[in-house]
Amino acid sequence: MMLCCCAEASNTTHEIHEKREEKTLRFAITICALLAPFCPSHSTADELPGVVAGERVESATELVFTEGPAYHRDGSVFFTDIANNRIMRLAPGAVDADTFLRPSGRANGLMFDAKGNLLACEGNERGGLGGRRLTRIDVVTKQRTVIADRFDGKRFNSPNDLCIDNRGRIYFTDPYYGPDRDQLELDQEGVYRVDANGRNLIRVLGADRIARPNGIAISADNKVLFVVDNHPLKPVRKVFAFDLDADGKPTGKRREFRDFGKGRGGDGMCIDIEDNIYVTAGANRLYTNQNTDNSAGVYVFARSGKFLGHIPVPEDMVTNCCFGGEDGKTLYVTAGKTIWKIRMKVAGRTAWPPR
Repeated sequence: MMLCCCAEASNTTHEIHEKREEKTLRFAITICALLAPFCPSHSTADELPGVVAGERVESATELVFTEGPAYHRDGSVFFTDIANNRIMRLAPGAVDADTFLRPSGRANGLMFDAKGNLLACEGNERGGLGGRRLTRIDVVTKQRTVIADRFDGKRFNSPNDLCIDNRGRIYFTDPYYGPDRDQLELDQEGVYRVDANGRNLIRVLGADRIARPNGIAISADNKVLFVVDNHPLKPVRKVFAFDLDADGKPTGKRREFRDFGKGRGGDGMCIDIEDNIYVTAGANRLYTNQNTDNSAGVYVFARSGKFLGHIPVPEDMVTNCCFGGEDGKTLYVTAGKTIWKIRMKVAGRTAWPPR
């Protein structure tokens, strides 16, 4: 393949940025290590004796900004660095994460399907450059296949997070948190469902039932859909449960699990094999339009909606979580520049390997 001079210059500039980011990453890790004795990085989780096995939340790796973790059965943890438009991979036993895919289409939430493909919600925030679509990535070839990028002929806002039901159908949220709304084509921020092959795309939740959907999870029996509704400007900062009919569509009244009030609301979420719901939320410092009522961490609920407790995470902002490890009992949490992990007593529910 022949490259023109402008392409070569572009590649050179890209390499310079990569080196700068690597230096930033190494510097961040060094600072973290130096400050560790003076920071609350050994937070206990004894508020959840029934489900937590570890004594403290520990740092797994450090990065620029982390989101959307997904565990690969080879022991790797994939996650997104939205600000730098890339998907990262933390290999088993590694200290530093490597860039798996860049550009990523501003990928946010990730999840492995039953065939071991990496599904990605490509967003459109933090300066654009987003794919605004749901894609499937072959982790060996890195080839991307578009599953869905439009609804009724209009581009999605900014796909954020996803979950997969027992039939392989994908539910995903499509909010928009960026300041520039002129580019949006859809008139609402909703929740959608699509078959793995991209067919039968439908909107399952619209503006009449959800304000700004973010994290999402589905029960093991596929009868309940859990959704984080986080619209800081209305404000709405709640976690809802929607009963699903035999076709997997929400029916009846929604049930409120948690109202985060004036503090930072929920972001991402995951679920364990007992249908306990894990919601990343809260902040330990002030952000626009919210207070510090909810401390940063993972808020855990039973399927019934009962609040089970809080796992503190000593860093803002707590963004998402997933289960991993050989037995599925390690909870990985993305927050700020760090991926945290803690051992649990109950394994997480995953599509691959199936649990």
